[in-house]
Amino acid sequence: MDGIVLVDKPADWTSFDVVAKLRGQLRAQTGNKKIKVGHAGTLDPFATGLLIILVGTACKQADTLLKLDKTYEFTARLGVTSTTGDTEGELTTNLDAQEVSTEAVEAALEQFIGDISQIPPMYSAIKVGGKRAYDLARAGKEVVMGPRNVTIYSLELTSYSWPEASFVAHVGSGTYIRTLAEDIGKALGVGAYCTKLRRTQIASFEVEEAKTIEELTVIHPLPLE
Repeated sequence: MDGIVLVDKPADWTSFDVVAKLRGQLRAQTGNKKIKVGHAGTLDPFATGLLIILVGTACKQADTLLKLDKTYEFTARLGVTSTTGDTEGELTTNLDAQEVSTEAVEAALEQFIGDISQIPPMYSAIKVGGKRAYDLARAGKEVVMGPRNVTIYSLELTSYSWPEASFVAHVGSGTYIRTLAEDIGKALGVGAYCTKLRRTQIASFEVEEAKTIEELTVIHPLPLE
C-alpha cells in the first residue's frame, strides 16, 4: 500500500479532511492501524481539484512533490475585496470602482508573468513564530507576512463579463492564487477577490485522472516512478 492517490477534492473539505477520510478507509481496508497517509500540497477549503495523497513510504517524497509546478483555473470578482482573499472573508465593495475593459484586464496580466514577489495571505498555513498564520489571524492577532519570490509561467484571461473575470494560471511552487487575484484587482485599481479556484494539474498529474471521494470505495495507490 505504498504510493499515491489522486483525489478531486470537493469544496468545503480541507486537505486534512481528505487525508483523515482516506486514512480511515485504508486502515479499515488493510487492517493496518499504523499506515501513514499525508498530502503533497494543500488546497483551500473553498477550492476544488487535484490533491495528491501519499500513502506509506511515498510520504517520504512529500518535499519533492511539493515543489512541482501547478495549473489552476480561477475566477475573480472585480470591485470587491475580502479579508481572506476568498469567499470565506468579510466583503467590502469599492463604491468608486468603474467597469474596466477586456483590454485593460489583459494588459494588467503582463506584469505578473515571470519571477515576481508576492505577499502570502494572512489566512494561510504558513508558520509564523511556530504557529499557523490563519490561527493567529482568527485569534485577532496581527500577522506580518514577508514577501516571497514565486514564478508564474503563464496567465491567461479565459472569460470576462464585468465584474467576473476567469483565468488559467500555470505557476511554480509556493504561488498563492488568492493573492494573485487580489493583486490583479489592485493593478486595475478596483480591487478583487477569488470566488472560484480549481487545481487542474500538478506537473504531469491531471485532475481527469483523479477520483472523487465517493468513487474511492476501494483504494489502490498508484506507484511513484
